Amino acid sequence: MTSGNDTIRVLIPLKLRKKNGRPKIMPPADYSPSEDQTQDPHILRAIGRAWGWRRRMEAGEFATIQELAEAVGLAERHVSRQLRLAYLAPEVLKRLTCSREASAVSLYDLCFLAGETWQEQAERAFQ
Repeated sequence: MTSGNDTIRVLIPLKLRKKNGRPKIMPPADYSPSEDQTQDPHILRAIGRAWGWRRRMEAGEFATIQELAEAVGLAERHVSRQLRLAYLAPEVLKRLTCSREASAVSLYDLCFLAGETWQEQAERAFQ
C-alpha cells in the first residue's frame, strides 16, 4: 500500500506552439511516432471527404462539381482536385488507410495520381 505522501511525478518535455492559428502540443525533437500512426491525418481526412463527396454525387444529390462545391462551401477547383482521391487505385487506398503507410508524395501531388494506371500510382505514391 502507498501512503498519502507517495507521489510520482512524470515530466514530459513538450512545447506548446500555434499551428494554423490553433495551439498544438509539439513533441520533443528526438521523438519518433510509432509505426502504426505514421500517416498524415490530413491525407486520411481528405480521402474520407472525397469518398463522401463521390457517394453524394453518385446518389444524384448533386449533378455537377460546381453544385457540390457551393453546398460544402469550398472553391470548385479545390473540390474537383480533392475528389480525385476517391478514384485512386484500391491498393494505394488500402496502403494509405488500412496499413497507414506514409506517402512519398504530398496530398496535392496525390490528387493528381488518379489519372495514371494503378501500378504507376502505387509506384509513385510509395517510392
